[in-house]
Amino acid sequence: MEPQRRLAILCSHIRPVGWGSPPCLRLSDCASGSDSEKRLRDTQKGNLQDDCVFCKIIRGGLPAFKLYEDDMCLCILDTNPLSPGHSLIIPKSHFPSLDATPPLVIAAMCSKAPFISTAIMKATGSDSFNLLVNNGKSAGQVIFHTHVHIIPRKAYDCLWASESLRRHPLNLDKEASQLAARVQEQLMLSDIWQDSKNEDFCPRTLLLHNTS
Repeated sequence: MEPQRRLAILCSHIRPVGWGSPPCLRLSDCASGSDSEKRLRDTQKGNLQDDCVFCKIIRGGLPAFKLYEDDMCLCILDTNPLSPGHSLIIPKSHFPSLDATPPLVIAAMCSKAPFISTAIMKATGSDSFNLLVNNGKSAGQVIFHTHVHIIPRKAYDCLWASESLRRHPLNLDKEASQLAARVQEQLMLSDIWQDSKNEDFCPRTLLLHNTS
């Protein structure tokens, strides 16, 4: 991307949505985009929901502090942050969970994570970050519109209680082998695996190795 175009895009996102911010400059306003960008936009088949907080933000019906936006996704500050700069990357179509989100939409979101997280770390004086997805109620998902958390971290911030827990080595026994085999079996049954053209990774080969 040309430096002038990148600067124009970044400058368009420094004001929050809903507090008198000007119309946002989007990638589509700057250029028609590459073929891959057009294909990504075409994967957005989900419809915005009336009762979804994120959908309302995307429509402009609720205020939010916008950090970044393109044709596929939006990044905003979390309204209940775990640390200063805690932000969310959300797709601009409604998908209730990660497993219901098209792979190309997920790729579009995740491809922005290094770019956005680096800016957040510099802005907050952090040296690390967690990239987190809560997928499902039992995993802590509260808003059922796919989103990726970027959580800036500093040394000794003691943010996660689980960081004090001891990890235990995986027992390389029959139970672990059977667990791996069950997961690989489910992978081979999935639609994504059936449609995949990637021949570099073969679960059947792994199954043989794990059970030998």
